[in-house]
Amino acid sequence: MTTVRETFENMPASFKPEAAKGMNAVYQFDIVGDGGGKWYAAIADGKLTVGEGQHEKPSVTLTMKTDHYLAMTEGKLGGMMAFATGKLKVKGDMILAAKMQAIFKQP
Repeated sequence: MTTVRETFENMPASFKPEAAKGMNAVYQFDIVGDGGGKWYAAIADGKLTVGEGQHEKPSVTLTMKTDHYLAMTEGKLGGMMAFATGKLKVKGDMILAAKMQAIFKQP
């Protein structure tokens, strides 16, 4: 089973730079529960930087429980469904949150 840490370590492999052209945004992930933590994905000029911890100026913050986050990364839970059922909480730029499916390859 994949861990939260592994999903962030593997995030650059699923990044689609062509879909992120002109973007300048920071996604903050607050993953709550066993094996969770705080991570961020900063996108600027078609490049992705992934880091652990709290970014000082996130554009959007996504908060989820560990099991829900892992289900999403495995393709078992869709982002819109997670949001609609309260499993995903979004603070900040909702449009950026919706763009995630376009800029990262889905399983």
